Amino acid sequence: MARILLNNVSKQYGKFKELAVKDFNLDINDQEFLVFLGPSGCGKSTTLRMVAGLEDVSKGEIYIGDNLVNDIPPKDRDISMVFQNYALYPNLTVYENIAFGLRIRKIPKHEIEDAVKRAARVLEIGAFLDRKPRELSGGQRQRVALGRAIVRQPQAFLMDEPLSNLDAKLRVQMRAEIIRLHRSMGVTTIYVTHDQIEAMTMGDRIVVMNRGIIQQVDSPEEIYNRPTNMFVAKFIGNQPMNFFKGTIREIDGHIRFFTKAFNLRLTDQQANMMRNKRLHDYEVVMGIRPEHMGFEKELFETYPHATIEAFLQFNEFIGSDHYYHLDSHGKESFIVRAHPRARYDEGAKVRVAVDMDKALFFDRDSEELLTD
Repeated sequence: MARILLNNVSKQYGKFKELAVKDFNLDINDQEFLVFLGPSGCGKSTTLRMVAGLEDVSKGEIYIGDNLVNDIPPKDRDISMVFQNYALYPNLTVYENIAFGLRIRKIPKHEIEDAVKRAARVLEIGAFLDRKPRELSGGQRQRVALGRAIVRQPQAFLMDEPLSNLDAKLRVQMRAEIIRLHRSMGVTTIYVTHDQIEAMTMGDRIVVMNRGIIQQVDSPEEIYNRPTNMFVAKFIGNQPMNFFKGTIREIDGHIRFFTKAFNLRLTDQQANMMRNKRLHDYEVVMGIRPEHMGFEKELFETYPHATIEAFLQFNEFIGSDHYYHLDSHGKESFIVRAHPRARYDEGAKVRVAVDMDKALFFDRDSEELLTD
């Protein structure tokens, strides 16, 4: 187990090309499960490969434990990596695949046998040790890849989108398997994914990346509820956050948010922030998640001055919820999540209440979250 530290790490392919990773600074705690999350091409796999030693560092320093590893080859970094494509040897049995790394290190045969059988028992693949990879399902192959990683008892696990080739049901099962494995072994883990569900359910902390730059590092709850900018707010969420462009104005002693279609009264805390920042007649973007808007009586009673009149365009029914797509006078479109008991027909005119305590305000130009 080890702490992993990245100081001002950058990666550039070619002298005049744009940096793939830019001034990456991160302190990963011993035994932490950390997730790199972002769209394709954001630099998350490149960063992982630099930690592994599979990519050279153009600038900066990487420490694993107390050791500076920039010039240490991958085999000497005491890490184990799990790849997206499993990277199993097709001509070897499951036992031989799991044991391969230990044999290369010339570990005694009886120790290899004990380690392989222990890993197989943990991963419930003991019945498959004599089979070849082609005789296994995708989930079983991924368990073999995990087994090969854990028998080495490394300082850190590095996992590069290990579940992306599995179907939805298997991904759920393997997520639980990996979490259970991490909790039992306590090995520092860096996990790369573009799947926000994996990130939210697995990570102690999430590093959201875009264009090689860290956008936010925080717990899943904080990243979901307090995204630091509009990129994070848009990227996180099964249904996208609703965004409304508008202007902050004070009318009759109340601070309100005005759009082309409606206006909403801010909470006292939000109003004080706007006054302190002197943001009168200031253009902002308000963000609100679909579950923080609704038709419930209690919501209207709590926020009587934050309602929107709209027309229902269409409904996405997913069993546990309805996602209503609404349009306010042809000027603002948004989504509301509602319980199945709330049933409205397409074209219906409705009024929606907004939980203003959950509303976030972003600077229109910088797209950064406005905070006190």
